[in-house]
Amino acid sequence: MKQINTIRTVSLLIVVIALSAWQLPIKETANNKKGDIAMTQQEKHVLPDLPYAHDALEPYIDKRTMEIHHGKHHQAYVNNLNNAIEGTELANMPLEEIFKNMSQYSAAVRNNGGGHWNHDLFWKIMSPDGGGKPSGELLAAIESRFSSFENFQEEFNRAGATRFGSGWAWLIVDDQGELHVTSTPNQDNPLMDVADVQGHPILGVDVWEHAYYLKYQNRRPEYLDNFWEVINWDEVSRRYQDAR
Repeated sequence: MKQINTIRTVSLLIVVIALSAWQLPIKETANNKKGDIAMTQQEKHVLPDLPYAHDALEPYIDKRTMEIHHGKHHQAYVNNLNNAIEGTELANMPLEEIFKNMSQYSAAVRNNGGGHWNHDLFWKIMSPDGGGKPSGELLAAIESRFSSFENFQEEFNRAGATRFGSGWAWLIVDDQGELHVTSTPNQDNPLMDVADVQGHPILGVDVWEHAYYLKYQNRRPEYLDNFWEVINWDEVSRRYQDAR
């Protein structure tokens, strides 16, 4: 009898081990499903981290403005964009591709897609070590196109100061590799097929009131003058080379 019980016990253990081994692939599949879900979530647009501290651009752009601008306004564009494209063909499409046919899509996609892309560029073309002038090919191109760097600054500031209501001022590269200064309303940008002047933005400044009002109130020209003190010309030059 003891021998029979021992055999039964051993047999039961073998069955348990076999079942456990058989279940391992199922468990791995479950993990893979979780991984797929995580990948799907990562494919959604996310708020990028600032490449510097919130107070790094002071005194030109204050800490509180950066906290609200990045953490509240930009986050809202990201959230609203994901909601607008969820379950559509746009969900896995790069924003640059969407912009090419922006006139075909909803205002929610246009406003929030532009808001996300524009701000992502905006944070990157600023730096606490910015300011001064560009160098090399970008400076040469600016001086050739606008006669001098100072003339370029004046034209860029004018584009930002005269943009009625909310919007952006841009330095762009067109399809022929030429530089242009332009501006767009709201969260439009020159990559969109709805833009009056199209091209690839390499420098942009946000002239929505939330970008400057806490520090500058209605003094937009002063904000634009101080913007030159934080421009990351290395990043702008890199974008210039890419756009060409």
